[in-house]
Amino acid sequence: MYKDPYVVENKILPLIPLRGMSVFPHMVIHFDVGREKSINALEKAMVEDSSILLCTQKDAKVEEPTLEDFYHIGTVASIKQMLKLPGGSIRVLVEGVSRGRVAEIIKDEGYFEAKVEELSYESDKIVVDKETEAAMRLVINDFEEYLALSNRLSPDILVTITDIEDPGRLADVIASYIHFKIEDHQRILETFDFYERLEVLHRILQEEIELLKIEEKINRRVKKQITQVQKEYYLKEQMRAIQKELGEENELTQEIEEYKIKINKIKMPKEVKEKALKEAERLNKMSPHSAETAIIRTYLDWIVELPWNKETKDKVNIKKARNILNEDHYGLTDVKERILEFIAIRKLARNMKGPILCLVGPPGVGKTSIAKSVARALDRNFVRMSLGGMRDEAEIRGHRKTYVGAMPGRVISLIKKSGSKNPVFLFDEIDKLSSDFRGDPASALLEVLDPEQNNTFTDHFLEVPFDLSKVLFITTANTLNSIPAPLLDRMEVIRISGYTEEEKLKIATNHLLPKQLKEHGLKEENLKLSENAIRSVIRNYTREAGVRNLERNIANICRKTAKRIVESNVKTVRVNKGNLNKYLGVKRYHFDIVEKEEQVGVATGLAWTAFGGETLSVEVNCMKGTGKLQLTGQLGDVMKESAMASISYIRSNAELLGVDSNFYKEMDIHIHVPEGAIPKDGPSAGITMATAAISTLTNRPVAKDVAMTGEITLRGRILPVGGIKEKVLAANRIGIKKVLIPFANKKDLEEIPEKIRRKMDFKLVKKMEDVLEHALLEEEDNYEDN
Repeated sequence: MYKDPYVVENKILPLIPLRGMSVFPHMVIHFDVGREKSINALEKAMVEDSSILLCTQKDAKVEEPTLEDFYHIGTVASIKQMLKLPGGSIRVLVEGVSRGRVAEIIKDEGYFEAKVEELSYESDKIVVDKETEAAMRLVINDFEEYLALSNRLSPDILVTITDIEDPGRLADVIASYIHFKIEDHQRILETFDFYERLEVLHRILQEEIELLKIEEKINRRVKKQITQVQKEYYLKEQMRAIQKELGEENELTQEIEEYKIKINKIKMPKEVKEKALKEAERLNKMSPHSAETAIIRTYLDWIVELPWNKETKDKVNIKKARNILNEDHYGLTDVKERILEFIAIRKLARNMKGPILCLVGPPGVGKTSIAKSVARALDRNFVRMSLGGMRDEAEIRGHRKTYVGAMPGRVISLIKKSGSKNPVFLFDEIDKLSSDFRGDPASALLEVLDPEQNNTFTDHFLEVPFDLSKVLFITTANTLNSIPAPLLDRMEVIRISGYTEEEKLKIATNHLLPKQLKEHGLKEENLKLSENAIRSVIRNYTREAGVRNLERNIANICRKTAKRIVESNVKTVRVNKGNLNKYLGVKRYHFDIVEKEEQVGVATGLAWTAFGGETLSVEVNCMKGTGKLQLTGQLGDVMKESAMASISYIRSNAELLGVDSNFYKEMDIHIHVPEGAIPKDGPSAGITMATAAISTLTNRPVAKDVAMTGEITLRGRILPVGGIKEKVLAANRIGIKKVLIPFANKKDLEEIPEKIRRKMDFKLVKKMEDVLEHALLEEEDNYEDN
């Protein structure tokens, strides 16, 4: 099969398919190996005699090549060096030895291993005839011409090439230096006859030389065109000078004059006017076809279109503003009062700076929509910018004019869109800002939201200050935890808590139901939704602080009502508590109800969630043991620490509490908070866990109609907690009559609606002894020792 001078030797070697490269005999090269099969093949080769067969993949994109995916003629190489790289890949240095053909793949699991026919010869015994010598000279001349046309290789390589007397090696070495297509490399590799190999290489080199000549021709033509453009620019400048002398004005000159008239007409700061006129003069000196001309045109368009001196006149009628705010939103008293205060001060002081308000509250309570109502109450324009997920500082400050496609930031863009310099500007979801390599938008907002700085806000594109001090900025957030402290310090925070059931009922009746009836093409007489039905929707089909899901459920009822009216030709559909499940399905939520009887070791706590207040049942059991404390119910770290503090308090006051002083040695205590799938955390269940534990250890039942909240210290002091309003509403919902809250939370009772305050008995507690006095009943005979 193979002609002389080849000697064929059969070997079994590991095989690596190479992607995007070929290796020739006598070639020393390094490459990275990352595929698991290839790494295994390398390791196998190193265990044997460091020999490995390197074949080229037909398609470099194939990640897991099979037998058909690589050429079967390659190079037997010797591994010289291996270096492990970060990430698990290996850099390997190899030297090509001889050609090799895959006779049979004998293993493809873990790595490829093949039966290989290695073709080698002794170069000293090669006899070069006249035809072969002529072909060698031809190939060397081709290579010399290639080097002259290409800048990719050093001319010094030619010295090395001319010293090679072996025709086969000459072809291989030249081919290894040039980046041919994989198919061309493979053709050379698969040609065993020396003369034929030189012929194949000659043809490929001639094609490459022809391509290089075409590239050189194109390059010369492009350079000539650039010179021509410069010549045209010079001639056009001369033409403009001649036109000026003759009194003829072109279109660009007229456009520049229009810009100048507009700039002088607008009442803008002196430095802005000077900058704009300077840019107009620059435009006058430029070629109409220059790329810079388009940038300056865009810049001047922005300058003349911004509302430098345009303001809307505020309504200063407090009564009318209050009516508008009440018409759009129920509740939200703090926000409305702050806006009315601003209107009152505007009436007395015309030059007051716009406040910067941050509305913080759970989703669906009306933070975004109240901003629109504020704009309507003040008769100002309204613009909104969503900050959720924003990462690029240029979104706020804009790009510099040097960048292609540069434009101002969103702040200036929205001011232009509003058409006035004093709109109501809403930054929505300010707590969801991000940052990356493009900058920190939160830091860019520091200038925008600082009343002492924003009168000279400078956008990177405009490069001149714009006065934002008249803008009424409103920001919204669900939490303050993710807002940077410097940014938070610049805003006036107004907290919006969740709505009570009564407030939700009013909102549904006065706002949501009329809105949904209108959107679904229904009239008031078409749908009669009873008050009890709305209450049931609030209690059993939603669990939220706001009213977003409540509105969705009302919309669901309206859709089914519309369908029934059209299908059954009825005029009125009545929905009450009894038939509500036909419209909304089975109840999704079931609120807890107060325990039917007093129990030992079970106390009712109060918790706050993003959906409002919740009741929390804490159970404690004591068992004979070795003093272990077990906590279950998916409790967070803070809650676990509260449980430990409770046990420490009981141990240090065991005699006073009537507890066996050795209980921590002889008994195991298990504290469990039901609904174990829901994560729970926070310190406010401290007194609840302590009460339940003392109840178990003293065998005294806990009053069934008492709920409590508060943090406990090691000394038994009760510290204040948050979310009192929501917690009390949750207690009222399940029929709790008495609520124990920390004495320091006395001020929070004013936020609770008067109607609920009258129904419930609030006990302010300072120490754990006060809690036990109200929560624990006397020991009953029917309770056995745990």
